[in-house]
Amino acid sequence: MREAQADALSADDRVFIMGQELGEYGGVFRATEGLAERFGAHRVRDMPIAEQSMLGAGVGAAIMGMRPIVEVMFMDFIACGMDAIVNHAAKVGYMSGDQMRAPMVIRTQGGSGTHHGSQHSQTLESWFLHVPGLAVVVPSTPSDVKGLFKTSIRVDHPVLFVEHRALYRTSGAVSDPVEPIPLGKGVIRRRGDDVTVVGIGKSVGQAQIAARLLEEEGVSVEVIDLRTLVPLDVDLVLESLAHTHHLVVAHEAVERGGWAGELVSRVVAEGFDELDAPPLRAGSRPVPVPFAKELEAEMIADERLIAQRVRQALGMVEYAP
Repeated sequence: MREAQADALSADDRVFIMGQELGEYGGVFRATEGLAERFGAHRVRDMPIAEQSMLGAGVGAAIMGMRPIVEVMFMDFIACGMDAIVNHAAKVGYMSGDQMRAPMVIRTQGGSGTHHGSQHSQTLESWFLHVPGLAVVVPSTPSDVKGLFKTSIRVDHPVLFVEHRALYRTSGAVSDPVEPIPLGKGVIRRRGDDVTVVGIGKSVGQAQIAARLLEEEGVSVEVIDLRTLVPLDVDLVLESLAHTHHLVVAHEAVERGGWAGELVSRVVAEGFDELDAPPLRAGSRPVPVPFAKELEAEMIADERLIAQRVRQALGMVEYAP
């Protein structure tokens, strides 16, 4: 992520970063470490703890021709800046007949695994699927971070770029240079024949772990990484479903009201005849994220739940919500 932002700063003088503890501290997860020294404090700006003001300033800068990257330190805090995102960034192009635009990237991270408790561990990307005018990007690999960010910083509309904090500790091959990845183009991470499992971010890796576990039970799992939620690559899911005929959609967000329901609805409407069984969701329980790691493990959707949902979708065990 640090390299992706450095590349954007180097390529375009209009790009600058703003957020809390980004400069001298280097970011809470070190995603901006060294960038202030390299590009100057005027382009890597430390801001006060005031998300609405910070995001509002980013919208104004974007309208005036800049391309800001605004980091919201924890995704939970994005609730403090909803007005700037939902009522201004997402709508200014439409309301002005494209005479004004807000090309900005709103970076944020969230998720479980570091035991930050109820107010620092949520995955809230589903909120923003309901907002026309806003793209939602959720990478799962280092290469996709760079490819998707390269596209996100160049498009002429606002992009919410969501990172799962557990993935900061992962590694993977990254080509040089990384080509931009179009928004709305998912990818098949693992081929399979019996069931399609769809995920984003951390859930993609968990789905691959579940697939390896199920392989020992004679189940062949195809894993799809959507990469973006807006636009949503329904066509790729339908193509996969045409040969697996079973679907499980996985996300760490609370299952109730999550984006999995939107995808399942689209699949039922557009590919009902391909389904041999009801599509199932693997999402977290509807309770605040606990601080205790043992309770967090029970609440959060993981590879164990994904594997169980696959067994249920295939009729190997009885479905139990």
